[in-house]
Amino acid sequence: MSAHENPIAGRNLLGGPAPTHLPAETAPLELLAGGASPAEVAAKYPTSSLAWAQLADDAFVAGRVVESYAYARTGYHRGLDSLRRAGWKGHGPVPWEHEPNRGFLRALHALGRAAAAIDEKEEAERCATFLRDSSPTAADTLG
Repeated sequence: MSAHENPIAGRNLLGGPAPTHLPAETAPLELLAGGASPAEVAAKYPTSSLAWAQLADDAFVAGRVVESYAYARTGYHRGLDSLRRAGWKGHGPVPWEHEPNRGFLRALHALGRAAAAIDEKEEAERCATFLRDSSPTAADTLG
């Protein structure tokens, strides 16, 4: 039976929202893969959650936790903007398996990690819950 003949093909049978798939960030990905610094990429493509997430990760590894928090928060909010443009209604799956979603998911994880490091417990817990609710795979992979 083809999808045209099957009335339930491609529908979410659990009743929740469909997964959100962000568009590819081709240019930022290419620049980062080519060795451009995340700061250069964020300056050229400020809507790229991926660039902000990388800045957050780099700052955290270097012990600059407050800076990491600020970068992660920027990537998180840029990601929320992108998710809304892609039809997301404030909840539902944002699958890690769809690679363009990873910038947002990484920024969300980085925000929670930095919040925990500065003892902002409620924010850290909110981010951890949001990450797990959005993508259990991302939570397991990044956690």
